[in-house]
Amino acid sequence: MKRSAESLDPRIAQRLKRNEQGLVAVIVQQYDTDEVLMLAWMDDEALRRTLESRRATYWSRSRQEYWRKGDTSGHVQHVKSIQIDCDGDALLMKVDQIGAACHTGTHSCFEAGGTIQ
Repeated sequence: MKRSAESLDPRIAQRLKRNEQGLVAVIVQQYDTDEVLMLAWMDDEALRRTLESRRATYWSRSRQEYWRKGDTSGHVQHVKSIQIDCDGDALLMKVDQIGAACHTGTHSCFEAGGTIQ
């Protein structure tokens, strides 16, 4: 992962419990309906960029690069709030989703995956 000259606020960074790859899971919800849109991953730099721009930025585990949601597709996520869970190993990010959240074109990645029970 690329490191920036700027860094995440240490008061936030010290609360995060990252996995072996230095990532934390991010559950993304539509802010006004609480619909779960997707699960993504952030490192400290992605979270810093998100907090600074108020646009969701994630770490792509498959492409090994940062991606700001909507830069290619136009399906932007405007961040309304970010909460950390009690263990510090997950974030809940509420966004105003413009267009589809899922790369398949569905509003939620959980629509695309379907029901298993």
